Amino acid sequence: MSTAASGGGTAKGGGAASGSVWLRPPRQARAEPPLSRDRIVTAAVALLDDEGMDRLTMRRLAERLGAGATTLYWHVETKDDVVDLAFDAIFGEAPLTGHPHGKGDAGWRDDVVALLTGCRAMLLRHPWSGALPLRRRPSMGPNFLGWLECLQSTLVRAGFRGQSVQAACWVLYNHVQCSTASQSSLHWPEEDRLAARERLRAEADRYPTLVAGDYVLDDGWEENFRLGLCYVLDGLEARLAAEAS
Repeated sequence: MSTAASGGGTAKGGGAASGSVWLRPPRQARAEPPLSRDRIVTAAVALLDDEGMDRLTMRRLAERLGAGATTLYWHVETKDDVVDLAFDAIFGEAPLTGHPHGKGDAGWRDDVVALLTGCRAMLLRHPWSGALPLRRRPSMGPNFLGWLECLQSTLVRAGFRGQSVQAACWVLYNHVQCSTASQSSLHWPEEDRLAARERLRAEADRYPTLVAGDYVLDDGWEENFRLGLCYVLDGLEARLAAEAS
C-alpha cells in the first residue's frame, strides 16, 4: 500500500508533499496534545534503531508516541519527512574535529580521518542508515550540512579547488557510507559462511585469489575501512602533488 497511514509518500489530505522537509517552514505547534517535531524525531530514531527501516510507518510511529495519526501529520507530511529528520538527527552525533577553516594544509589528513572515523562510528550505531544511499534526494538538514561543510572546507585547506573538492568529498563519503552499509546489512549464519568457504576451496583452480584471501570469512571491517581510507588519502595527496608540480 502507498497511503500515508501505511508509511507511504502521500501527504494527509490528498496532495503530494512539497519537496524536502528542510525547505518547508514547520507548522505552528498545537496546544494539545503536547507533540513536537523534536519528540517525533526522537521516537523515529528509536523506532528505526529497534526495528529497522522496513518497520517504520506513520501509523507505528504515531502509536509509539501515543498520538493519533492526524496529530502526527500536523508536524510531518510523509514518511520521507520522518526519515530526512531522523537522518539529520543522527548526524548531530558525528563529531566535528580539527580546524577546517584554519590556514595552511598541515594536518588535513588527520582531520579527514577523524571526521570519517567519527561518522563511521555514528552510522554503525544506527544500522538503518545503511539504506539511505538509495534515497531520492540529498539531505538538507543542518547537522549533515555542518558535517559536510567541515569535510569540504578541510579539503579546500589541503589545496583542492573547484570540482576537485566535490570529487574528493564524495569518494571519501562514499567510502565511509558504503563500508558501514555493508557491515550493518550483512547477516550470514556461520554455517553458511563455512559452507561457502568449502565451495570456493573446491573450485580453487577457478578462484585462486579468493581462496588464498579466505574471502568469505573476511570480517576485518575496521582494518579494511582504515586501510582503504589510507589508500584513498594517498591517492588524493598524490593528486595534489601532481597538480602543484
